[in-house]
Amino acid sequence: MMKKILKKYRKFQLSLSPQQNLLYGFSIYAIIGWFLLCLPIVQKQAVSALDSLFIATSAISTTGLVTVSIFDTYNGFGQFIVMLLFQIGGIGYMTFTSFILLSKKSDLTHWHQRILNAEFTMPKGFQIKDFLKSVIIFTVTIEILGALCFYIAFTNAGVEHNFAIWSSIYHSVSAFCTAGFGLYNDSFEQFAGNTAINTIISVLAICGSLGFIVVTDFWNRLSGKTKRVTYTTKIILGAMTLLLTMGTVMIYFFEPSVAQLGENKLMASFFQAMTALTTVGFNTIPLGGFSLAILLVVIFLMYVGASPSGTGGGMKTTTLTALIAIMWNRIRNNKRITFLGKSIPLERLYVATSVFMLYASVIFVSTFLLAMSEDFPLHQILFETTSAIGTVGLSTGITGDLTSWGKMVLIIVMFIGRLGLLTFGLAILARRNKLTKRKKEEDLAL
Repeated sequence: MMKKILKKYRKFQLSLSPQQNLLYGFSIYAIIGWFLLCLPIVQKQAVSALDSLFIATSAISTTGLVTVSIFDTYNGFGQFIVMLLFQIGGIGYMTFTSFILLSKKSDLTHWHQRILNAEFTMPKGFQIKDFLKSVIIFTVTIEILGALCFYIAFTNAGVEHNFAIWSSIYHSVSAFCTAGFGLYNDSFEQFAGNTAINTIISVLAICGSLGFIVVTDFWNRLSGKTKRVTYTTKIILGAMTLLLTMGTVMIYFFEPSVAQLGENKLMASFFQAMTALTTVGFNTIPLGGFSLAILLVVIFLMYVGASPSGTGGGMKTTTLTALIAIMWNRIRNNKRITFLGKSIPLERLYVATSVFMLYASVIFVSTFLLAMSEDFPLHQILFETTSAIGTVGLSTGITGDLTSWGKMVLIIVMFIGRLGLLTFGLAILARRNKLTKRKKEEDLAL
């Protein structure tokens, strides 16, 4: 009987497109996480089913928006469940299964490879097996090193020994997966002047948000498999450096609330720009006190987000560069769209414009829906919806005060943001005969 059920389930999975499998897989993890967080044995205090669903979705989408305090609401087991959810969400739900198959020296099936190619869209020349191994090895290495560094920093900051151990592990995974979940109710505001903790979070978040494409690319270059890094890697590094610099400068010179920080002003400015762009979602300064002008800068950084095939969310830096290339070449009346001397394929340009319009549309619709139901200023609602769709987790402080309708809207937006708007659209609307014949998904690495 069980064998028959498993056979039917397997047949059902094979009948789905790669994008539908991703939608189905993340939905299952969110539901399982929701069920576990609703159990009284994982709770310190009673929490509504809707809030547990919100936390589960926020974790699997690596967003970090919370309606209740993680530390005050869930015990150690509950906190571990949340951590497991954003670990899975950070590196992709298919990664664990596929890595187990490879560790047993089993070949990945065509079904596995199709879904992995949809989940980790990659440039040409990347082998899925090598890429997958590098994802796991890099993730485990960085998170262990991050936990060790966190432990030293937390104990030096006076955090109690036992809690420092758990806090180090939890925040290392959260920072690398750009999840933004923390065990401190003020995020990292109490550590605003702690250089070590600020540096550790920044390094982990940047490593995660740069994307596994960059990591694999540099590994291939160092190991001699390739002679140079790819064009995609150059674009990612250049765009992230430029945006981080721009954000830091804008906050440093034009945000009044950082002026009183003295010698910590530059560090705080960089951290707020970094946390928005990498979508890690931690903050060392209360964002509710930011001026409207700088909130707009942070919204832009959250909208752009991290790099493709990494742990961060957002529209992606490669999409922004493609849009800039379209605009620049159109102004100059060029027939071909080029960037840094290289022609951009037409299909990538289609993807870039589609992603941009989809993100703008979802932000508009979700902001409209929240404006209808919530009694908050428009800039706070816009900030919240951009944070949700970009899976960032930053907030001006209104998340816990949202109505049930508002929470449901953000749950849907966070889930779509993690899945990817184009992937979500393909899973819902695309016709099967076009999906199954399409084998150029690696060209959609935007």
